[in-house]
Amino acid sequence: MTIALKQPLETVSGTANHAGIRRWLWVVAALVFAMVVVGGATRLTGSGLSITEWKPITGALPPLSSASWVAEFEKYRASPQYQLLNTGMSLGEFQFIYWWEWGHRQLGRFIGLVYLAGFLVVALRRLLPWRQTAILFGMGLLLGLQGAIGWIMVASGLEPGMIAVAPVKLTLHLTFAGLFFASVIAFATSLTPPRRVEQARGQAFSWLLLALTFIQIALGGLVAGSKAGFTFNTWPLMDGALVPSGATLFAQPSFWENFVDNVALVQFNHRLGAYLLLAAALWHAFSMRGAAPGSGTARRATAIAGLTLSQAALGIVTLVLVVPLWAGLAHQALAFMVLAMVVVHLTRNSASA
Repeated sequence: MTIALKQPLETVSGTANHAGIRRWLWVVAALVFAMVVVGGATRLTGSGLSITEWKPITGALPPLSSASWVAEFEKYRASPQYQLLNTGMSLGEFQFIYWWEWGHRQLGRFIGLVYLAGFLVVALRRLLPWRQTAILFGMGLLLGLQGAIGWIMVASGLEPGMIAVAPVKLTLHLTFAGLFFASVIAFATSLTPPRRVEQARGQAFSWLLLALTFIQIALGGLVAGSKAGFTFNTWPLMDGALVPSGATLFAQPSFWENFVDNVALVQFNHRLGAYLLLAAALWHAFSMRGAAPGSGTARRATAIAGLTLSQAALGIVTLVLVVPLWAGLAHQALAFMVLAMVVVHLTRNSASA
């Protein structure tokens, strides 16, 4: 009788707890994904500098009276963005951009609370070994760092003469969001028992795909920050040439400034990054279908190739249509879907090794 009961009790105590942790982590991942989309909308609507102060606690409350709205508007009217770009904006127009930024910040606060609550349950009930709990703690620090980078980014846009945030700091904000998102996806996937044990294949190339995906997301952040997507809106060439006539890829005095402030080079790099990532994804899918046909590895590699191809096509549409809101948001969202699939693929391959 004791032997018969031992396995079910272990299954209930281990699998049930892990199932709850997995659900919590997937909820966090879904919230971060929503945060990325809302952040993209905040950027594309020009709303990110509408709140000129950082109040992590009291800032959770929006203006609740007419006088409060007027006071908040006066703070924005003193900002460089208003004086250089939005002079004459009405209170109603200000409220539109304010709600986007306030919603973005509220969602960030909510993600922090959901993550903290879940972590405390895991830690206090000792649902995982201490090493995994320590990893979750480190991920929480990464989430807090991401919030701090968000304010540093906003503060850069409030400097004299600025009408938008600094491209490098926007890129850091987006990239760290990707790092936290990837860590949550990887942890949740590692706790999910595989349907069947398979031999690890293409593990090194999976790491390359992850690196290329992060590089491409970072290059996309530079495109967004420098507004390079609003120039050279033709494909496959840039205004009829590989390098557009009249544009120099290294026009800035400082070599490194070109990679951030030269819109021709910023867009050129993002295009090259897309071609490299797509070629790598297609080659990986083809090689895995040949080496392990019908396996989970081959199916995941094929899914990555399909998502990457869709993302490339959507990027072309976004560019040619000069970044309409719907296309810009879809392009950013699909980038994180590609990232999620690559992380799942790599985590599964690592578990099989």
